[in-house]
Amino acid sequence: MAKLGYRRVSTKSQSTERQELPSDISPKNIYEEKVSGGSRYDRPELTELLRRIEPGDEVYVYSIDRLARSLTDLSNIVDEIVDKSSSVHFLKEKLTFSAGTDDFAGRLMMQVLGAIAEFERNLIRQRQREGIEKAKTAGKYKGKPRTIDREAIAQMLTAGVTPTQIAKLAKVGVASVYRIRKELAEAPS
Repeated sequence: MAKLGYRRVSTKSQSTERQELPSDISPKNIYEEKVSGGSRYDRPELTELLRRIEPGDEVYVYSIDRLARSLTDLSNIVDEIVDKSSSVHFLKEKLTFSAGTDDFAGRLMMQVLGAIAEFERNLIRQRQREGIEKAKTAGKYKGKPRTIDREAIAQMLTAGVTPTQIAKLAKVGVASVYRIRKELAEAPS
C-alpha cells in the first residue's frame, strides 16, 4: 500500500507550491506536471500514476480541478482508481472515493464541482477567442511569429538542394520545407 500524490498546473511559468499534499508522501511518489488539464491523454505523469496504482494505494490530489477540467475525464479517472481497489482523496474539497463505499452525496458534489471546472475552462477559451478576434480587428494580433527562415529555405530550393537536406541544415521538419516550396510555387510572380 502506497501513498501517491498528483499535482498539476497549466503552464510552465506556474508553480505547484500552493498544492500542498500530506507530508508523509515520499517525493518519489509525487507525480507533477505543467500541462493543460484539457485532456487526460496528454498528461504523461497522470498516465504513469494510473499505470502504477495497486490495490490499497491512496492517491492525494489538492483539488478536483487539478485532476481534470472535464467532467467526463474526472469521473473516468476517479472510477479507474476506485476500480483498482484504491482510493482518491481531494484535500481542498474534503472528498474521498474508494472501493466499496457508496457516498452518493460525495459523488454528487464531485460532479457539481467537476461541471463548474469544465464550465470555467470553456469560459476561459471563449474569452481568449474573443480577445484574439478583437486584437485581429484592431491590427494588433498577427499570430505566432514565424520561426523558420523562409528566405534561406527559398534560396536553398532555388540552388537545387533537396528538401531532406534543407530540413537537416535548417533544423526543421521536411514537411515544413515542402509546405514552403508549395507556397513559393503558388505565389504570384
